[in-house]
Amino acid sequence: MNTVPGVVLVYQISTSSFPSSKRQRRMKWWRSWLHAATVLLLSATGVKVEHLQAENLHLLPPNDQSKVLNSEMKVLPRDCYEMLMASSGQARDGVYLIQPHDSPIVAFCAMQEGGWTVVQHITVNSSVNFDRTWNEYKNGFGDVNGDHWLGNERLHQLTRGPARYKLGVKLVDQDAVTKMGEYDPFLVEGESTAYRLRLGLFQGTAVDALTLDTENYLHDNQKFTTKDRDNDNYFQNCAKLEFQGVAGGGWWYDACAGANLNRRNVIYWQKDCNKERLCKYAWMMVKPSDTVKVIYSGDSKKDEL
Repeated sequence: MNTVPGVVLVYQISTSSFPSSKRQRRMKWWRSWLHAATVLLLSATGVKVEHLQAENLHLLPPNDQSKVLNSEMKVLPRDCYEMLMASSGQARDGVYLIQPHDSPIVAFCAMQEGGWTVVQHITVNSSVNFDRTWNEYKNGFGDVNGDHWLGNERLHQLTRGPARYKLGVKLVDQDAVTKMGEYDPFLVEGESTAYRLRLGLFQGTAVDALTLDTENYLHDNQKFTTKDRDNDNYFQNCAKLEFQGVAGGGWWYDACAGANLNRRNVIYWQKDCNKERLCKYAWMMVKPSDTVKVIYSGDSKKDEL
């Protein structure tokens, strides 16, 4: 049992007079009571005894769970940007607990870039397999410190409001040239719609590969497709189609793709990233939108999106 300097726990349980079955039940009850009392006492003395609680703890290796940067916070931020604001801009890059819905989750926060919540990261020829099932894409996989998919349900929880969110895409090619793009607003609908993608206006140095119909593929308004759930507009399942022996992975396919950041052998983003112009890394990140206009009308004023 854990001990605390200056705190002595003394207990004695006499069970000899109980029948065997009753004795076992009584001992079980005492052990439960004693554990609860010990936790309460240690907490009161400032000793941290609780385990890290997160709905997606499978995305963080056990050896890294002690490195969560805000594990002591009592009231968790909704996203990484709120965490950055709570720290007066001093928070550093790393893994944080956030709470976009009912339960906490772990996520990597790109604080130096402005408080983005990373929802996807991939390295070309990654050791992480992105050829996953519907439930794996729903709940997330990989390692939030490296290559991973945070999960479609997390994307829905983050972007459904009350704040309006935008999507950031970051691409780095083999020559270390970085291109960025933003879609504002950005929304992933719930599972009942197959996590349908909703995108707003695009700006950035990368090409618009999700809403601009340069290759007759429109990913905006598409449902999510995985190898075991075909929601695309092609006669075959786009997530199963292979290139050099590697399947496409889950994505918001049309028929099939003008962009796909979940194929681990070739990161595809139209003319910016493809099999001729190789990219080494890609990120998808979300952040509250800053496109809010304040309109003044006489003595009254209102915010309009």
